[in-house]
Amino acid sequence: MPRILALLFSLILAGAAWAQDTNLRILNTGDDTKGWGAVGRLELEGRGFCTGALIAPDLVLTAAHCLFDRHSGERLDTSQVEFRAGWRNGRAEAYRSVRRAVVHPQYSFDGTAGASRVLNDLALLKLHHPIQGTGIVPFEIAGRIRKGTKIGVVSYAVGREEAPSYQEKCRLMGRQKGVYVMSCDVDFGSSGAPVFAFEDGEVRIASVVSAKADFKGQKVSLGMGLDGPIDQLMAELNTARIASKRTVGGARFVKP
Repeated sequence: MPRILALLFSLILAGAAWAQDTNLRILNTGDDTKGWGAVGRLELEGRGFCTGALIAPDLVLTAAHCLFDRHSGERLDTSQVEFRAGWRNGRAEAYRSVRRAVVHPQYSFDGTAGASRVLNDLALLKLHHPIQGTGIVPFEIAGRIRKGTKIGVVSYAVGREEAPSYQEKCRLMGRQKGVYVMSCDVDFGSSGAPVFAFEDGEVRIASVVSAKADFKGQKVSLGMGLDGPIDQLMAELNTARIASKRTVGGARFVKP
């Protein structure tokens, strides 16, 4: 069994914190957060939070497991999920409720650890109203990235939930069956955080934080390649939009 794949069987979803020298920087001021306003906190029915990022004025990319109750396995009520763009010290640059949410069609929240769970741990949220005229610019999606690519993560987490943290000095350690193994620091709340690739002077989202694991005694984070899954998510979202318009006897059917 390949060594990188073997570590996946010990993973837990963006779990307990660990101490390591990761050059993690808290973005406390407006100057600090300039350019990162499209990253925000996802409030989940008042039960907790994840991190998400805009990839269009009305679309937020995050991890699929954020939309499930971790105890019961039930889907959360989409109407009770709120995206707070650029959340910092008690205020957001924009607040938006969620109209629809879709998860990757091959994702299953069944509590088992493995490569397939990480690989498909993606969700797309359609906001009720686009975020426009605020200076917030959605991020573009990167294609497949190579081993050794310089990457960074902007996220919220327990102990640093009131302002985003930026880790710019981590790297892609490898890719196995579509799963990225990264040296980035994550904790509770980091789930769904965008992983940025810095190439040719451009900053694009290359992955989403799904979990953490141990690899050769080092704490690592796990995500997925976005080459392909984004198209599947967009197709799911379009299906949900069509389904929401169907009515029978005055009843409206909405895909959760």
